[in-house]
Amino acid sequence: MKDPIHREITLLSDNDCFMVFDRYKSEFSFPVHFHPEYEINYISNAKGAKRIVGDHIDEIEDLELVLIGPNVFHCWEDYHNTEKQIHEITIQFPADLIGENLLNKNVYKPIKELFQHAQRGIAFSRSTIKQVEDKLFTISKKSGFDSILELQSL
Repeated sequence: MKDPIHREITLLSDNDCFMVFDRYKSEFSFPVHFHPEYEINYISNAKGAKRIVGDHIDEIEDLELVLIGPNVFHCWEDYHNTEKQIHEITIQFPADLIGENLLNKNVYKPIKELFQHAQRGIAFSRSTIKQVEDKLFTISKKSGFDSILELQSL
């Protein structure tokens, strides 16, 4: 094996609902990794980069939004991307953020199904990305209870 797969130790503590990282970078340098948290990853301005999620590899467009389930191997590589102002917003949250009792309620059925499909990774359409893009920008600027409400509004 050329590069090992790393287990990422996230900064999420038992007292955190989620962590948000809003950053600009010139390249993808984080190796293939996994962690026990769910991850929402938004990327813009990286057309031609390569996404690896589980056993799926794909070249991305200029906008990217994925939901990755717990312990799913994933990374992004520069591949054909030549842009040097990549915008990335990463949201990590524990698998038990929304309890099983709540997930079993009718109103949460779509969320439960989304989480189940995330075990293989979900890449969202451009139209979905455009619908939630402003909310993603807002989440990184909010704090406290407002931030969790904004996350749930996604």
